[in-house]
Amino acid sequence: MSSVHTIPMPLRFSDEDSYGHVNNVRFLQFLEDARVLLMSEPLDGGSFMELLDADHYTLVARQEIEYLAPLNFSTTPAAVDVRVTAVGASSFEMGYTVRDRVEADGSLTSAIASTSLVLVSRSTGRPVRISDVQRSVLESWRGPAVPFRRARARQDA
Repeated sequence: MSSVHTIPMPLRFSDEDSYGHVNNVRFLQFLEDARVLLMSEPLDGGSFMELLDADHYTLVARQEIEYLAPLNFSTTPAAVDVRVTAVGASSFEMGYTVRDRVEADGSLTSAIASTSLVLVSRSTGRPVRISDVQRSVLESWRGPAVPFRRARARQDA
């Protein structure tokens, strides 16, 4: 199983804003769509979502996005490369690269992003530990950290 999964993302004409490029809010929807599609992919014993019982779900705790180039409407789907970049006791990080097309050769990166997710109990509202089975699935999706420019600038200082 590849650690980075490429999810085709169809663009809609209505995704464009008055500036003629895909609106920044739509990018966060792309991240959510890619995350849900990856977590719904069939695995041995069910998808990651099926590994969550009725009392557990994931919550977005934090998102960061860095816009690198405009993304314009096209009938060719854009792409979101998604992977897990860290796994903690009750949380995990997902990293993303949004590109203007699925083919990697010659594609333009429009944004890079990360999302922190926490596994939570519905009944208590408190974080719960990621199970060994869930951790195994998340680790199988492990890929490179998101190379944010701000993080590189802090490291260089």
